Amino acid sequence: MAKGSSDAAARRGPKGAKAGRGRGGWLRRVNEYSAGGLVLDLGGDVPLGALIGRTDRQGRLLWSLPKGHIEAGETPEQAAVREVEEETGISGEILAELGTIDFWFVAEGRRIHKTVRHYLLRATGGQLSDADIEVTEVAWVPLPDISAQLAYPDERGLVDAAGRLLADTA
Repeated sequence: MAKGSSDAAARRGPKGAKAGRGRGGWLRRVNEYSAGGLVLDLGGDVPLGALIGRTDRQGRLLWSLPKGHIEAGETPEQAAVREVEEETGISGEILAELGTIDFWFVAEGRRIHKTVRHYLLRATGGQLSDADIEVTEVAWVPLPDISAQLAYPDERGLVDAAGRLLADTA
């Protein structure tokens, strides 16, 4: 254990929050790993990005980047390509890594630390589809408008990074 740390500190999450007590004591901590990204259609004057919308418990439609669990034997890059296609209907190839987001949440009596690796992808085929059961809607959104539509600030930062990467390669 690091100097100055304690068992109590080890149970703390982001910003010093305790892992939390469930009805039966401390919640079990679990690490989960996912991958996804921003897939762009670069064929027009303005790049378009495929976003997914999910309905939350309050009935609000929240827009985000497609992502999902990394399966056994799969690299994060393979998972990102698969998840983007499953959730949007668009197949793509990775152009660059955008960054990693990690966050904490509680579900099913567990305190989960989730780490998600995001990639920038170029669309290579497919058709936009909301056929995935986890997705309420999908949409092509002009790259300059994506940040304003996204529900999560960390993902907005990734989209800004994508814009910079595209500008640097132009």
